[in-house]
Amino acid sequence: MTQNRQRLGSPTLLYDDGFDPGEVIDGARPVLGFARDEGPYDTGWHDHLRGQLLFAIRGVMTVRTRGGTWVVPPQQSVWVPAGVEHAVMALREVAMRSLYLDPSVTQGLPEICSVFSVSPLLRELILRVVALGRDYPLDGPEARLVAIIPDELKRLQPEPLHLPLPDDSRLASVTSALIDEPGDRRDLADWAGEAGASERTLARLFQKETGMTFGAWRQRRRLQAAIERLAAGDAVTTVAFDLGYDSPSAFITMFRKSLGDTPGRYLARQA
Repeated sequence: MTQNRQRLGSPTLLYDDGFDPGEVIDGARPVLGFARDEGPYDTGWHDHLRGQLLFAIRGVMTVRTRGGTWVVPPQQSVWVPAGVEHAVMALREVAMRSLYLDPSVTQGLPEICSVFSVSPLLRELILRVVALGRDYPLDGPEARLVAIIPDELKRLQPEPLHLPLPDDSRLASVTSALIDEPGDRRDLADWAGEAGASERTLARLFQKETGMTFGAWRQRRRLQAAIERLAAGDAVTTVAFDLGYDSPSAFITMFRKSLGDTPGRYLARQA
């Protein structure tokens, strides 16, 4: 049976007639596609009955949940499980392709948001399924094509682009400031007075609530910001100094250790 509903908090209607593929429960068509080319934009908080795979052909998206932030570079994807409240933002134009997966085929996929590198095979599958529209035949090659996608997604390995967010208000004041200004070079002792907690308490809270040290968390935030800016065309030297690094070489070393490549080679792989 097909179920389609409209809810408050949903993003802009995805089809001219109001059809929203994220709000359809239909095991016969377990994967539905959608294309969106625009920006800048912010969808606001919403969720879906189906799991959503967002894929950026061009441009960089940021996906927020109540528990963290994910940056999605070009040619990468982010998986958002069904029912997870999230918001999608783009500072510039993004060519986005989404797949919405029925709950009947998502067993074995991550239960939290995850960023994945998209293989050439998966990229072609995404583009072809988006082109199928919402009423593809159930007994033809289209259905067989769609059936490959859940298994292909389960093969992917997450990228280290997740930024966990804390619940503690003292720690949140620090992380919010660093999200806004990732190049801020103050250390934890400097933040202690502003947060109303000792340096030792903040260090303990970082580990407890994010699973990361302060230094690792700040580096992850800087990595996210770097990907956004480099993909937009900013120079490596400018990005390095703006993000608080003493030299471009120090920035490049951090980038290579985190993502396995220099900024230039990493972006070339995403092109």
